[in-house]
Amino acid sequence: MATLKERLTEDMKAAMRASQKERLSTIRMVQAGIKQREVDERITLDDAQVIAVLEKMVKQRKESIVQFELGGRTDLADKEKAEIALLQGYLPTQLSAAEIDALVKDAIAATGATSVKDMGKVMGVVKAKAAGRADMGAVSARIKAALGG
Repeated sequence: MATLKERLTEDMKAAMRASQKERLSTIRMVQAGIKQREVDERITLDDAQVIAVLEKMVKQRKESIVQFELGGRTDLADKEKAEIALLQGYLPTQLSAAEIDALVKDAIAATGATSVKDMGKVMGVVKAKAAGRADMGAVSARIKAALGG
């Protein structure tokens, strides 16, 4: 099975052949982000690290959309939404709310957590299982609620 970086390269070539300018631009932006991190940290990113780069880009786009909509720039907000859709195509399938709740419940049982003071332990367990498949901010809120916070 091809790595995520190889898939991005193949998709970039396909976008070039098909003259898909927006898709090509977004994929090149992702590759630049990956390359930047590899150069900065002097490492070769594996799929999990590439997913982290993609998640960061999605988060940045979501923040930009809010600002563009506040500024009345729906054209730019729409461009960001299109980029998010493309980026999410490379991310693992997101967990449902029920799946997240089940992970939280299992993590609380596994760690013996009883209060919000134990949130870090629970978050560590859930994060390992849900990385790349759930918004960690939302997961954190669910853990806090489950622990009575």
